[in-house]
Amino acid sequence: MRRLKVTLEYDGANFAGFQKQSGAGIRTVQGILEETLARLTGEETPVIGAGRTDSGVHALGQVVHFETGSSIPAERFCRALNGKLPPDIAALDAEPVDASFHARYSALGKKYRYLVFNSRKPLVLWRNHCCRFPESLEMAAVKETAAILAGEHDFRAFSAAGSGVKSTVRRLFSLDAEQQEEWISITAVANGFLYKMMRLLVGTLLAAGSGKLSPDQVKQILERGERGRGGATAPPQGLYLVQVFYSKGEFS
Repeated sequence: MRRLKVTLEYDGANFAGFQKQSGAGIRTVQGILEETLARLTGEETPVIGAGRTDSGVHALGQVVHFETGSSIPAERFCRALNGKLPPDIAALDAEPVDASFHARYSALGKKYRYLVFNSRKPLVLWRNHCCRFPESLEMAAVKETAAILAGEHDFRAFSAAGSGVKSTVRRLFSLDAEQQEEWISITAVANGFLYKMMRLLVGTLLAAGSGKLSPDQVKQILERGERGRGGATAPPQGLYLVQVFYSKGEFS
């Protein structure tokens, strides 16, 4: 048996998240991947992911690992796997790793990106791949608020209850918002993200940019750890897991 690390891309629109769930007919990335690996290798192959993306969330660089006795060379594994996967999920890269590698616990950081369509125009083709935000945004306020949130803080105020983590302190290496015409891209790199943290940060930036919250109010919410006082949780379809980092040199 050998351990493979595989990088995945998927369109989350028709998945009920990454993690396999009990119940008939629930389509998940992990479930589809395990079923496909079983058809490819003839083995039952449990898959471990770097992150449990929610229903509707996309990935450009999700990482998984699994054990396999298959003789398919690593350099040919993606091609073989993609021949059996549905069109909304693809394996981008496969490489052998030692037994100490763990897709989740070996990760040192992650990059997420959130895509906003800031317009009153109707949205059809991109409706499952961005958030349409029709209100006017003051980008200076968005950027000022992002600068306040960047750094190492207790992000309890920007996490959903019930995650069960021991600590809500995270280091947000960067939080950047860039505008190009009607499109706004919000990118975050951190050593870890709490449950729904990225979507709550985005909702707070949009609230600041539209005048519902001031940067000073956001700073107070952060310092006091007041859940429910920031912006609304941004919808899942605008969120992309871009990259998982396993080396400090990749992002620090």
